[in-house]
Amino acid sequence: MFATADVTTALKGKFPQVSDRPSSDLPAFNVPVGEVLAVLGYLRDEGGFDMLVDLTAIDWAEGASPRFTVVYHLLATTRGAYVRIATNCPSDAEPAVPSAVGLWPGANWHERECFDMFGITFAGHPDLRRILMWDGYPYHPLRKEFPLAGIETVLPDVEVAAETKAKVIAAPMAGGPFVASVGEMNLTDAEPRAKDESWNERKEKPE
Repeated sequence: MFATADVTTALKGKFPQVSDRPSSDLPAFNVPVGEVLAVLGYLRDEGGFDMLVDLTAIDWAEGASPRFTVVYHLLATTRGAYVRIATNCPSDAEPAVPSAVGLWPGANWHERECFDMFGITFAGHPDLRRILMWDGYPYHPLRKEFPLAGIETVLPDVEVAAETKAKVIAAPMAGGPFVASVGEMNLTDAEPRAKDESWNERKEKPE
């Protein structure tokens, strides 16, 4: 097992196509998508990075090439060392990377959330489906083109629609960015409020 201080030497010696990624907090590397599982497995087995702490994505916005980058944060629990791995999705229209569930079972929900929010497919995932939004929801809320105020969408569940007294909602979270008042006041009054509350200005008239 190589030491944390040797992670750059060890990784680049094993995988010459790996490159340094700018980072102000921990060792970070760019990895070609075709090698990402091999690199992750090597870091787990030879580097002691036994825990996948987080898996997320970056949408660099429409027109960027590549548009989507998947990011993995790994932890070596025995010595408290972290490393960051990033890989670019080769296709902007149908972004996809290999699933890491075979390395860390906990990647299951991380990848489902990434699929739900960004529309990135994880090839080989055992059960890739939405985890926050409902099946059939037509958008990916963390993509750059998705508006902060949400998009009014028909609710698929009759019971949910009845409870909210609405047939449509600005899902997944209307409003934003959110701000909180400061100073001495009742904590309820200090709850964050959306700057954009235009979605809430139209009150549905009783039928």
